[in-house]
Amino acid sequence: MADLEATLRPYVDSGAIPGLVALVARGDEAEVVTLGEQDSSGTPMARDSIFRAASITKPLTAALTMLLVEDGRIDLDAPVGDLLPELAEPRVLRTFDSPLDDTVACARPITARHLLTGTAGHGFCTWDSAVTPLLIERLGQAADDIHEVPAPDEWMRRLSEIPLMHQPGEGWTYNASYDVLGVLAARAARQDLADAMADRLLEPLGMHDTGFHVPDEERHRFTTLHGANDGANDGALPVRDEPDGCFSRPPAFASGSGGLVTTADDWLAFGRTLLADGDGLLQPESVRLMMTDHTTPRQRELGGFFLDGQGWGFGGGVDTELLHEWNVVGRYGWVGGTGTAAYVDPRAGTVSILLTQVELGGPESAGVLEAFWTAAAS
Repeated sequence: MADLEATLRPYVDSGAIPGLVALVARGDEAEVVTLGEQDSSGTPMARDSIFRAASITKPLTAALTMLLVEDGRIDLDAPVGDLLPELAEPRVLRTFDSPLDDTVACARPITARHLLTGTAGHGFCTWDSAVTPLLIERLGQAADDIHEVPAPDEWMRRLSEIPLMHQPGEGWTYNASYDVLGVLAARAARQDLADAMADRLLEPLGMHDTGFHVPDEERHRFTTLHGANDGANDGALPVRDEPDGCFSRPPAFASGSGGLVTTADDWLAFGRTLLADGDGLLQPESVRLMMTDHTTPRQRELGGFFLDGQGWGFGGGVDTELLHEWNVVGRYGWVGGTGTAAYVDPRAGTVSILLTQVELGGPESAGVLEAFWTAAAS
């Protein structure tokens, strides 16, 4: 493995990334690099600094769902309409670029498997779709303030009025299905998502710093979120959220697609559980399903840049092609829009985690991810 600090330090020294925590673990050994500052006041970054996980939440939502499948509370292939009556009879756009009033009946019921694999029809695929503005405006997808998103029952009511992008099982769309999955898991567990996640997954794994908000007593470890460099303000990174901002109190809608905060060591505990075939928490078959690509070539094509060299398992991407020097066939994990990444490589037995708090969208934020992946794979 290349020298992590030497690889990552230029991004911090240049000011492109204010601070980061990087971790690569094999077995009981872990190399950890902490660089830069944690927040706007200049607090040094630390190994236990808390970050907005964004979409590296998805693997945990998938794991919680599989625990409920193991308990018999969710059936992977049964219609979800019993628990989610809002989705019992959805309408479907005739084509991806159809207007909102050009819909057809759903050819088959939506199942939990569809939600897990991103093939239910909820979410982003082409930004030009008439559905995309509704996902943003009515459901709060990509909302700057998590408290703008309505509570789960109202969120589901609004979702029921938005047509699916494609017939269940036939296409691939990103993100919103994992918010639906979070509601499904909560209703199946008869708890809100935060409690179900804590009781079934986070506490058993000792992930005590992971949750849907940061308690007052831990706020001193929470990071400042920055936007990507937009060329304004002499290149200074815009501040998107401070430690006492959005995550200082629980949200009305706990997002299964991207709502968690976490630390490097917490996500490491989860990653090691996957490498150990569930380690007595999850059944080995559940882990295998999570880390197996379930997409067709056509679905990967529809995924576009989301699935660059990857397919999709349950909750994360699975490398299928050696398109880049960091790709490893079978590697499982994902990235988050807040500049986070977490991957498990079952062949090498490694867990690789990079946590920054610079939103993806500029060359520097993408560059540090690529540099990290390359170093971790070498």
